[in-house]
Formats: sequence, C-alpha cells, structure tokens
Amino acid sequence: MTPDAYGPPPAYAPATGYGPPPGYAPAGYYPGPGGPPPAWAPPPKPGLIPLRPLNFGTLLWAPFQVLRRNPRATFGSALLIQSVLTFVTVIVVGLVTAWSLGRIDSAPAGDVEAVTAGATLTIILSVLVPLALQLIGSALLQGVIVVEVARATLGQKLTLRALWRIAGRRLWVLVLWTVILVGVLLIAVAVLAGLVTVLVLLGDGFVALGVIVGIFGGLGLLALGLWLSTKTSLVPSLIVLEHLSIRSAVLRSWRLTRGYFWRTLGIQLLVALIVSIVAQIVTTPLSLIFTYAIGLVDPNAAMEAYIPSVILYILTLFIALIFGAVAAVVQSATTVLIYLDLRMRTEGLDLELQRFVESAQAGGSVADPYLVPPTSRPTA
Repeated sequence: MTPDAYGPPPAYAPATGYGPPPGYAPAGYYPGPGGPPPAWAPPPKPGLIPLRPLNFGTLLWAPFQVLRRNPRATFGSALLIQSVLTFVTVIVVGLVTAWSLGRIDSAPAGDVEAVTAGATLTIILSVLVPLALQLIGSALLQGVIVVEVARATLGQKLTLRALWRIAGRRLWVLVLWTVILVGVLLIAVAVLAGLVTVLVLLGDGFVALGVIVGIFGGLGLLALGLWLSTKTSLVPSLIVLEHLSIRSAVLRSWRLTRGYFWRTLGIQLLVALIVSIVAQIVTTPLSLIFTYAIGLVDPNAAMEAYIPSVILYILTLFIALIFGAVAAVVQSATTVLIYLDLRMRTEGLDLELQRFVESAQAGGSVADPYLVPPTSRPTA
C-alpha cells in the first residue's frame, strides 16, 4: 500500500484557532469607507475623438481623420468650392484679360495710352469677382468643417446637404469676419509699403532707412499677424456653434486662448507644415517626371510650344486643387479641435458632451451641448 492511500487517523480534525496571516485580505475585500473603489474606465469615444481634454497626438492626427470619416461631405465640399473658384477665376479673368489685350492691340496709335489705362482698370475690376467668391467660399467651407467636427465628436454623421444648410445659417457673419481679416491685412501691408516707398523716394540716406524699415517692419508685421490670428483663431467656431456676434466671438476667443497661446500656435503651424511637406513630396516628383517625359517625346521642340505648356498647366492645376482641398479641410478641422480642447480644459465641455451622448443613447433629449447660456458665459 502506498503512502497516498493512508487517510487521517480516526477522529482527526485540523487544528482550530489559526487564521490568515497578518495583513492578509481575501480577494474583493476593501477596508476603506464606502466599499471598494470604482473601476477605472476610459472616457467614452462616441465619434471622432475621446470626450476628454485632448493630448498633442490627438490634435495632430484627428484633423486627418475628419477627411477619412466623412470624405464626401468634407473633401467633397472643399473640392467643389475650390473647383468653382478656380473655374470662375480662369474664365472671368482670362476672358477679360484676352479682350482687354485685344483692344490694346487694335487701338489707334494716338489712343494707345488711354485704351491701355482702361484695359488695366478692367482687368483689375475683373479680379474682384473671383475675390468676392473666394471670401464667400472660404467662409462657407469654414462653417461646414466646424459643423462636421462638432457633430462627428458626438458620433453623428451628416450629409453634405445637411452640413451646407446648417453652415449657411451663419454664412454672412463668417463672410463679414473674413472680410475684416483681409481688410486689416491689406491696410497693414499698404501702410508699411507706403512708408517704405516714401523713404526710398526721398533718396540719399533715406534709401537705406527705407530698406531697414521694410525688413524690420515686415518681420514685425509677421509677428503681429501670427499673434492676432492665433488669439482670434477660434472665432469661426464660436460664430457657428455658439451663435455669437463678431465682437462677442473675438472677446471669447481671446479669453479661451489665454494661457494656451503657444500651444495653439504650435499645433496650427505643425499641421500646416505636415500638409505642406506631403504636398511637396507628391508634386515635386510629378513635375520632374512630366518635364522629363516632354523632353523624351519632343526632344527637338517640334510640337507646338503651347501644347505641353497647357497639359502641364492642367495637371498642375488639378494637383493643386486636390491638395488645396485637403489643406483647407485639415487646417480648419485643427482649429475646431483646438476650440473643443480649450473648452474641455477651461469649462468642462467634455462633461456636457458625455451627458448629451448618454441622453441621446437613452432616447432622451437635451439642449445643444455647445451652446453656452448668456448668463453663465465667461466674459473676456
């Protein structure tokens, strides 16, 4: 018989009085007040981004996710607007320029100066048409991307028509804001250019002074432009999502970016740099390959000179449209995400968004989480 076959002796019982060693606690035991601590759970992510203050990596990759998540509404809107603007510019300015140059060529010798002046003015005025459309188109695209990012954060996916309809309600306020930005920029550049011109025209020692003023004035103007554009970069989001006037939006954008200026500027510049590098990586080889291919096909330039030029122009224009649309969407989305992040950090917007998502999933209805009641809206 093996030892394993022996059992305990009769009437044997284990010794009593022995408990667990000191400091031992069974599984699930929690000695603190109120029971065991709640298990940690990551913040919900119903859509584009997690509902919490965003880290640097999320702010970099999320703008590109906007393109991937709803390409027809985002990239489609940008490409459509860019294409219409380019077509109008080429047709209007091209036809007017051709007509004006034709008038100059056919003008009598005594009327050449007057016809040239009139033709030049006509060409300048023709540029105003695509410029006005550019202001409207850029404002509309900004509004579309603001709505898309805000709704994508809540897990909603809108159609192109729905995005345009919602953004169109605040279109003219966005257009006015864009006009103000362009006007301020043009006035500042005109004042600096006028000052430099006056100093150069004075001659002698003033020429060197004019060059110095131009260099340092340009650098100062660039720094001032970066500062003002960063401090007011949230204005389109505030106009569309919070339904603010331009003045209120500027004051609120100024307050939200307080203490986050360098972070806001750095993210915007870095995203713009990434888009620019990617565009250069794609366009530069294509341009070189196309130029080399023309040399192989027509080494003696026997073909009509305008044919390869037209082909190259069309190809370059098509590539520029593609990357222009991508850049417009990504950079606009970056600004909206910065707006959401700053509100989460300073106002607890993430809690409002979570409450909205939970209520929507339960079949309830709550107010728009992006609207801030006037009575509780922080002042600048």
